[in-house]
Amino acid sequence: MALYGNIHSIETMGTLDGPGLRYVLFLQGCSLRCRYCHNPDTWKMEGGTRMSVEEVVTDVLLYRAFIADGGGVTISGGEPLAQSEFVLALVRALKREGIHTAIDTAGSVPLERSRSVLKEADLILLDIKSLDDKQAFSLTGMGNANTLATLAYCQAIGKDVWIRHVLLPGWTLEEGRLADLAEFIAAFDCVKVVELLPYHSMGAYKWEQLKMNYPLKGVAIPTSDELMMAHSIFEDRGLEVLMTSLGNDKGQKVKVS
Repeated sequence: MALYGNIHSIETMGTLDGPGLRYVLFLQGCSLRCRYCHNPDTWKMEGGTRMSVEEVVTDVLLYRAFIADGGGVTISGGEPLAQSEFVLALVRALKREGIHTAIDTAGSVPLERSRSVLKEADLILLDIKSLDDKQAFSLTGMGNANTLATLAYCQAIGKDVWIRHVLLPGWTLEEGRLADLAEFIAAFDCVKVVELLPYHSMGAYKWEQLKMNYPLKGVAIPTSDELMMAHSIFEDRGLEVLMTSLGNDKGQKVKVS
């Protein structure tokens, strides 16, 4: 029996969602309500396009020549683990084709639902909204317990993880908070990369289209000095750091030195 997922959109030449050139599948459904979300149209599970696992794999294989050399498929969202059965079946099907798989998740889904997918995927891109549980709740409407449990599970099974963290002025972009997070992450052998994501408001127009009030109006983007400070804090703990530059609509991953 075919398994179907609700697909928000597809990017066939993604460069910002894991190593190499990637086919990025964005799924519908997310229980978080992040203040800076640039895809609020993914929150509801309904909507998008219904596709079976077989249909997705068939489409991915059209791009095998482009993603085969160090790239792969990243399943994102929304929160992809909200559709955990579909994602598990898709990951297994892609692995049978020899395609590298990554899951881009905030870890908001309890482990009893996500464990099998986390174990099966090749790489987990884990977005830690805030190490401070109260701040995480203020930013997203949910605390960070599931996220930290997800990281602990990845450590226990030896699963490679890239940590993603949004640098939001007035919230997470504070020296003390960043130092605490860097110290915490440095204790996990499973963490291979820390990807720092400077806040931007490029998704604000979607809030307006949905007739929703964008909650971060007036918040400035981080300065170069602030970004260098954040980068140094993580690098000083021996962590490999990537910083996303948003000099164009797509952005690019760069190492800051």
